[in-house]
Amino acid sequence: MALVIADAREEEAPIVLDFIRRLAHYEKMSDEVVATEADIREALFGERAVAECLIARADERPVGFALYFRNFSTFAGKPGLYLEDLFIAPEERGKGYGKALLRRLARIAKERGYGRFEWSVLNWNRPAIDFYESLGAKPQDEWTVFRVDGAALERLAE
Repeated sequence: MALVIADAREEEAPIVLDFIRRLAHYEKMSDEVVATEADIREALFGERAVAECLIARADERPVGFALYFRNFSTFAGKPGLYLEDLFIAPEERGKGYGKALLRRLARIAKERGYGRFEWSVLNWNRPAIDFYESLGAKPQDEWTVFRVDGAALERLAE
């Protein structure tokens, strides 16, 4: 199969949202997806776009995606690439598509002069952890992610 990885186009927002929903289902978090196609369009293609997305196609069929954005390391003094979501359709796994997306992202980080490329993975997702470690990725166990959202975010903002 011919694999083509390309930047998502605005008219592909429904495809991106479908992949997000499928990823959420896999992660047992479907009820947390509130994003709409309009939200995705604004985030990826709006006047103040905050993220970018790659779509992987095998024989012109969308088989996966990677959604990412720039972050910044004060210690390195350089931006970095943060992978928010990577998803390959279950029936398409094991064909090298995920690795191809990660390689493309690594090249993007290198071409842009970024200091690092990082992402998070759920602790129970052993297949993903094994895959990432096989590529040379190392878990950053010394850090704990904190999040404030919903009512807690509203209270903190007061």
